[in-house]
Amino acid sequence: MAEANWYVVHTYSGYENKVKANIEKTIENRHLEEEILEVRVPMQDVVELKNGARKTVQKKMFPGYVLINMVMNDDTWYVVRNTRGVTGFVGPGSKPVPLSEAEMKPLGIKTENVSVDFAEGDTIAVVAGVWKDTIGVVQRMDYSKQTATINVELFGRETPVEISFAEVRRM
Repeated sequence: MAEANWYVVHTYSGYENKVKANIEKTIENRHLEEEILEVRVPMQDVVELKNGARKTVQKKMFPGYVLINMVMNDDTWYVVRNTRGVTGFVGPGSKPVPLSEAEMKPLGIKTENVSVDFAEGDTIAVVAGVWKDTIGVVQRMDYSKQTATINVELFGRETPVEISFAEVRRM
């Protein structure tokens, strides 16, 4: 199987999240999970000052662009290119050019594999962050985002919470 790379897709401004949702729906419908691995709209925290109050909000790093980690072939190119709101891939002419390691580093996208000592079904303890001192069972692992999803009891209900690998340890 060919290697997956990160590509940049140009969208109508303001349509980034709609394009992400549409591509993810198409991946599910056409069973392209093995070829289109991740769709991402890069966000950054920005501190705004309104009426004398400091407020942290998330803003798009690149308005009008969506990042896609995929294996480039005719099917995946066609699916992404013909998604409503997409104007094309970034690259010379119609040929998409993958991002290099140097270009991906400032975006916070890690390509190296991280090995962890827990797996789905294991009980883990959160040792840092908002959910510190919480214990939960791993429901899902996402190695590309380096997160684990655990169920946490919140207001008497089981609620799925996504936690960074760095914030947990195996019990």
